Amino acid sequence: MNAVRYVKKAKRGNKDALLQLILAEKDSYYRLALTYMGNSHDAMDAMEEMIVKLYENIGQLNKEEAFYSWSKTILANCCKALLRKRDKLVLIDDVSRDGDLAADYDPQFGDPYRRSDQQIDIQKLLLHLNEQQQEAIQLKYWHDFDYQTIAEITNVPIGTVKSRIFQGLKKLRELYGEDMYESR
Repeated sequence: MNAVRYVKKAKRGNKDALLQLILAEKDSYYRLALTYMGNSHDAMDAMEEMIVKLYENIGQLNKEEAFYSWSKTILANCCKALLRKRDKLVLIDDVSRDGDLAADYDPQFGDPYRRSDQQIDIQKLLLHLNEQQQEAIQLKYWHDFDYQTIAEITNVPIGTVKSRIFQGLKKLRELYGEDMYESR
């Protein structure tokens, strides 16, 4: 799929081209929304909001090759707006979608029950960080975004992103030490 070609078509009002762009990254969008929203239903609401905003604002996109970065920033902002409306912030993934741990099994990671325990431990650790540190660490390590993309999504300078990640990890090391899993 030539994304730039589809973006140009979408900018000219082609709804199908925009839909193709969104479908190409639907899983990535969903995971990002789920990280912010904390549950599947709210993540889908945020994605719907993002699609409307993309359609309304696609003409403002200057660099066609930046579509996915731009759209993920819009999605993050939609999530934050919905969370503000609910007056709470949940930056932690569901431990298990639909409660089905077997569905989470991935041979690369081994036992799904142990992985679930590790996710719970990590989520508890992240609660000791401020919201900005949680967000930056999750975007970096759970979504594998580079610093530049995180800076664009969070609308802060790249140095701030690096600082939030560094300070967050430093705080976790201070609180729990680097050998916190050795007892397992």
